[in-house]
Amino acid sequence: MTSLREVLNRAEADRVAVGHFNFSDLVGFNAIVAAARDQRLPVMLGLSEGEREFTGVRQAAALVKAVRDEYDYPIFLNADHTHSIANAEAAAKAGFDEIIFDGSALPFEENIAQTRKAIEAIKSINPAILVEGEIGWIGASSAVLDKIPDGVGVLTTADEAKQFVDATLVDVLSPAVGNMHGMLASMVHGNVRKRLNIERIAEIKAAVRIFMTLHGGSGTNDDDFRRAIKSGMTIVHVNTELRLAWRRGVEAGLAAAPNEVAPYKILGPAVEAVKEVVSSRLELFSSR
Repeated sequence: MTSLREVLNRAEADRVAVGHFNFSDLVGFNAIVAAARDQRLPVMLGLSEGEREFTGVRQAAALVKAVRDEYDYPIFLNADHTHSIANAEAAAKAGFDEIIFDGSALPFEENIAQTRKAIEAIKSINPAILVEGEIGWIGASSAVLDKIPDGVGVLTTADEAKQFVDATLVDVLSPAVGNMHGMLASMVHGNVRKRLNIERIAEIKAAVRIFMTLHGGSGTNDDDFRRAIKSGMTIVHVNTELRLAWRRGVEAGLAAAPNEVAPYKILGPAVEAVKEVVSSRLELFSSR
């Protein structure tokens, strides 16, 4: 099967992005896979440390392997926002394709040192795994928020990005460019959208010349997505939008059948709601 690096190289050449969507149950997993297969597009599935604790590290890897084995389909698994080397090693041993070692909350030099240690540990298990590093604070929760978290909004500079990449030799970089984890209530219930600093994205891309990831994509202006991808973002993460769709779908399923107790008869609307979000984002990210 085509490797994740090959898929990202092709996306970068075509100036499109690979969609990355988190899941923590079969509703999300099945919806993401179905949306990607419908559009015949590669896709990345991610699990945070909390999501991995809920699903199981090896169990999540087994789900992805089952789809690969049955359909020979390019889906890839990412250990999203990993904060310890032990958890990074567990994901590497389970067969994840990418691991994000997130030291963004650490002082800059300590982030570099810890990311280097993580890369050494991961690559010693499997050199083919892509390792992503993160600099710049964009919050830490894929949730609906009352206000922008303290510290969010300070952009990563091109000089910082180049220093970090040169010192760590990461395969992928996640910078702060106006993005933010989670969504404000005004984004969920109104027309407020996140706006990205496209010029800064282009500056960082020119400085580092490696794959770049846009985290915290939920609630972002569609045109900013397009411009960010053309300026150098090769992976785009969406999670909060999926969680909202899941919740609304579950509520709809319960309302439609208030006396039903079979989960698979209740959860159909949740699968369709998540699939609809994934489909729309995949279509946007792959447009040329």
